[in-house]
Amino acid sequence: MVIRPATYQDRDEILRLLTQRGAFTEREIQVAMQVFDEAFRHGERGEYLIFCAVDTDGGLMGYICFGPIIITDGCYDLYWIAVDETCSRRGVGRRLMAFMEEWTAKRNARRIYVETSSTRPYEMARSFYRRNRYDLVCELKDFYREGDDKLIFMKEVRGLVLSAVEAECTEQKICVNRQGLSCPSGMLP
Repeated sequence: MVIRPATYQDRDEILRLLTQRGAFTEREIQVAMQVFDEAFRHGERGEYLIFCAVDTDGGLMGYICFGPIIITDGCYDLYWIAVDETCSRRGVGRRLMAFMEEWTAKRNARRIYVETSSTRPYEMARSFYRRNRYDLVCELKDFYREGDDKLIFMKEVRGLVLSAVEAECTEQKICVNRQGLSCPSGMLP
């Protein structure tokens, strides 16, 4: 698996990832694709950073979109993360999160925030964030609609020295290079 910057040619595959699980609403998918398009229309701004996890054949395994919170000192938002259902439970999401944490920490980030819904379709997402050591720091009642609270998770990344990805890769003798994370085929845990 390699984690690399997204290209505009990844658009259709990212759309496929967002729709395949049925967790996101049609409106949420539209917003995700608007963010994707905005990232390529105004990439020089660096507001939206998009990276893809691809297999050795170049097939999209997952993607992550994050960016700096403009009016803060060293805070980032995770906007989107999605993993192909055929790659579920193989560490792709965890590696994308660790990549983002390392990337932001190297740029003097302090914190990463994640916003999600309190509804049942997002139960797996909330569990995933907790497993990746994100703490629930805020709950806004009935934010999206009645009975659908906005939950905000946060993780401190300031001073992150050795990421989970680097530690795992060092242990397995996997190379982390300038283009991203490169794992030899067959090395997925």
